[in-house]
Amino acid sequence: MRRKDLDTMTPAEIVEELDKYIISQDKAKRAVAIALRSRIRRKKLPDSIRDEVAPKNIIMIGPTGVGKTEIARRLSKLSGAPFIKVEATKFTEVGYVGRDVESMIRDLMSVAVSMVKAELAENVQEAAERNAEEQLLNLLLPGVKSKEEKKNNDTEKDTGKDKDVIVVDALGRAEKEHVDYSGTSTREKFRRMLREGKLDDKEINVSVTAKGPKGIELLAGGNLEDMENALNSIGSIFGKKKKKKRVTVKQAKQILLDDEMEKLIDTDNASDIAKERVEQMGIIFIDEIDKVAAGNRGGGSGPDISREGVQRDILPIVEGSKVNTKYGIIDTSHILFIAAGAFHMSKPSDLIPELQGRFPIRVELNDLSSKDFCRILEEPENAMIKQYIELLKTENVELVFTKDAIEKLGEIAAEVNSKTENIGARRLHTIMELLLDDVSFNASDMRGQTVTITGEYVDERLSDIVQNQDLSRYIL
Repeated sequence: MRRKDLDTMTPAEIVEELDKYIISQDKAKRAVAIALRSRIRRKKLPDSIRDEVAPKNIIMIGPTGVGKTEIARRLSKLSGAPFIKVEATKFTEVGYVGRDVESMIRDLMSVAVSMVKAELAENVQEAAERNAEEQLLNLLLPGVKSKEEKKNNDTEKDTGKDKDVIVVDALGRAEKEHVDYSGTSTREKFRRMLREGKLDDKEINVSVTAKGPKGIELLAGGNLEDMENALNSIGSIFGKKKKKKRVTVKQAKQILLDDEMEKLIDTDNASDIAKERVEQMGIIFIDEIDKVAAGNRGGGSGPDISREGVQRDILPIVEGSKVNTKYGIIDTSHILFIAAGAFHMSKPSDLIPELQGRFPIRVELNDLSSKDFCRILEEPENAMIKQYIELLKTENVELVFTKDAIEKLGEIAAEVNSKTENIGARRLHTIMELLLDDVSFNASDMRGQTVTITGEYVDERLSDIVQNQDLSRYIL
């Protein structure tokens, strides 16, 4: 689905798109579809009322592996919106060791800038490729002028018969190249050889610009990585250094192309577009929100005041505040926040009242049944069985799953989840790896064969482990 179509999509159509990747969880899909459609509606409001419409933030409640993160991730891809996932447990109250909550906004802005630059790069691709090619020819043929330069100097043509030409690389080393020069300049002959890949394995020296972040970010309670980035930012004020690097011509093509792209893209314009997207369409998924709820004492690790402190630090970000980033000040008032947690040892009401009020929509995700597991295995566009089939096709091995095998796998996943820790659809990864262990290991020696996975094969490989509960706790 292209982003430009999003403005015309109804909530039902948004749910239909999510159904391609996520099985069950209709309530959650319905809630996020309405939230996304509300953002589209808000963009069409007059300026006088638009800023007054707050985003409909969502809390998803459900065990791990039932689709909470996948719903948020697919929603961001569908909308083309800047999206990041953060873990609430990584943040600490200011004054404690850990990341400050404002770092989530800085990370979101960095993601948005990268997205916008990638889009703008498409418009300058052709010009960048031309410029990179000319630079590469200058490195391969130092002293040989381009066609334009020759015209300016009253045309100086290289014509003649086949001959050997001495090519000097960037280190000053001379090599012979046999080129047919009949009526064509040396440079044009090398251009053709370059485009045909005949020079790809040659080694040359290129000057690489040491890339650093733009501007300075002020940090509060940041970790070592954040502080290192800030110090790099200070260095970038005094200009970017260049360093020599010896690479093949093929690698040099990409290095020079990236460098030219960077020069042709208007960084300030990219930052402005990214800032607008973050403020109007940004999505932040806060996972494990239940771990900072006061009721979650989980064995007494960490004082309650620290958890409540994190909630109080998150509150102004969700309510709407100004956050300083290296790309400018970001207003968080209209960023959509989707929080999620299992809430096994706590409940949403254990969050501080102010934070609860900023998440008006609550949706509970259901445990997955054996039928759901069967559908997950074969229905989504990225279904697990499809992935295994394609992987083994690379070894020229055809993998076939019978209906009873898929049903048996669904039953085993549901049974193991009920007897041990419920990890939702992630259980299928463990089961499938164990089931196909022999096939994956021996696939290189099975070229041209067809392997059929039946219900009997599943029983043979997995039934003993499933019946032995102690063993299944370790293996499954």
